[in-house]
Amino acid sequence: MDRLVDMFLANLATERGLSRNTIAAYSSDLEEFCRFLEGRGIHDLSLVSRELILQYLEWVGPRISARSCGRRLATIRSFYKFLQRSLMAENNPASRIGFPKIPAPLPRVLNASQVTALLEYPNTQSPLGQRDKAMLELLYAAGLRVSELTQLELSQVHLDMGCLVVRGKGDKERLVPIGEWASKALKEYVEHGRRVLDRNGQCRNVFLNRDGKKLSRQGVWKILKHCALKVGMDVSLTPHMLRHSFATHLLENGVDLRSLQAMLGHADISTTQIYTHVARARLKEIHEKYHPRP
Repeated sequence: MDRLVDMFLANLATERGLSRNTIAAYSSDLEEFCRFLEGRGIHDLSLVSRELILQYLEWVGPRISARSCGRRLATIRSFYKFLQRSLMAENNPASRIGFPKIPAPLPRVLNASQVTALLEYPNTQSPLGQRDKAMLELLYAAGLRVSELTQLELSQVHLDMGCLVVRGKGDKERLVPIGEWASKALKEYVEHGRRVLDRNGQCRNVFLNRDGKKLSRQGVWKILKHCALKVGMDVSLTPHMLRHSFATHLLENGVDLRSLQAMLGHADISTTQIYTHVARARLKEIHEKYHPRP
């Protein structure tokens, strides 16, 4: 079983171009599943039945959320699909098992005044302040994922055109406009602050830490939390919250879903449609707050 799992994980990396974190999640799920099977004396994946997978899900169910349970089922289903394509399994015992229903929580977003306070906080008289200003402007102006921000390289920045070439999930590229404010902050940082941070002139990444190395995901989170604390925000700010705010504010101001989908890099428009619910919820909240007869 270990050999088949290793083949599957290698296929995820080479054929589907999934990230290390995603592959690590698949690996963890399958390791747990194989441990369950071995505990019941099963060492041949062809002996796995639908009923046995249901027993596994019932076994892990009390310890995890419905979302995590659904992820494990998706992992097993994908694994058997791979085995079928590779002619190493005749059927997929997980194909007829339904996913648990998960209520989709609405994304948390900042209001316009919170965004303004956050973007105006960094002191641009220092290289690190210029970096933080450019980073915050870019997260909000382009709706980038934190991984897209940290992996962004100088060759992907086109300030003359006011856009970025972003590499998203599955290494897919998309063109994202960034607007005048973000372009100005990014230009100042690249031409001044970044040159100070990049002492050796060898790093290709746009955003660097104080040692001149690529800024990590954890580094971005720490900077955001620090800025949020300093401007008195009573929310736990994350990079994805700025992405949600970008999408919601665009939708509220009339952008169409297809354009928003392209800017966010969503493969399926159903993922983008959650922001219509956010916009409706915010409109309802505004109506109840300000209408004389709510």
